[in-house]
Amino acid sequence: MAPFEALYGRKCRSPICWDDSTEAVLLGPQMIQDMVDKVRVIREKIRAAQDRQKSYADLRRRDIEIAVGDKVLLKVSPMRGVMRFGKRVKLSKTFIGPYEILVTVGEVTKRLALPPALDRVHNVFHVSELRKYISDPSHVLEAEMIELDDALTYVETPKEILDRKVRKTRHGETILVKVLWSNHLVEEATWEADENMKE
Repeated sequence: MAPFEALYGRKCRSPICWDDSTEAVLLGPQMIQDMVDKVRVIREKIRAAQDRQKSYADLRRRDIEIAVGDKVLLKVSPMRGVMRFGKRVKLSKTFIGPYEILVTVGEVTKRLALPPALDRVHNVFHVSELRKYISDPSHVLEAEMIELDDALTYVETPKEILDRKVRKTRHGETILVKVLWSNHLVEEATWEADENMKE
C-alpha cells in the first residue's frame, strides 16, 4: 500500500487513485482508464525489478545447516591501523576458532562457547558470521592468542622490516619495504611503500 494509506487508513485522493465511479463523472472515463493502466504498468515494473534483485541475492544465499553441539569458525575483521584502512589485506586471518554452539537463540542466531580470553565479547552471533568446521583427526590446531576488541577486530602493528627494494616507474622511483606484521608468519609479510611506513 502507499505510505499515505498506511498512515491514515484510507487511500490518498490524488489523481492516480481517482478510479472510483464518483470521480469518473468529473474527469471522464477515458482519463480514469489511462491512469489505472499507468498504475498497473508501474506495479508490474516494480514487481519485475524486485524479482530481478531477489534472483541476484538468491545466488549468494544458502541454507545454514548448523545444529547445537557442532563446531564453527567465527569471522573476525582484521585492520592494520589507520594507514591501512580501506586497503586490501590479503593474508590476514578471517576466521578464528573452532567454538561449540551451545544453543539456538533465534532462527538465524547462535550462542557460542567462547574461551575466557573473549569474555568481553557478546557470545550470540548471526549465522552469516559463522562457518561450519569439519573436524579432521589429523588437523592439529595451534592455540594462538589474538587480542580482540568488542567489535571482533584486532589492530596489526608492524613488527620488523625484512627487505627493501626500489621500483622504477615512469614518474620516478618508489621505495618499497617488506614488512612483517604482528600475528603473522614470515611467509605472510607484505610489500608496503616506505613513506607510508614512516607515517
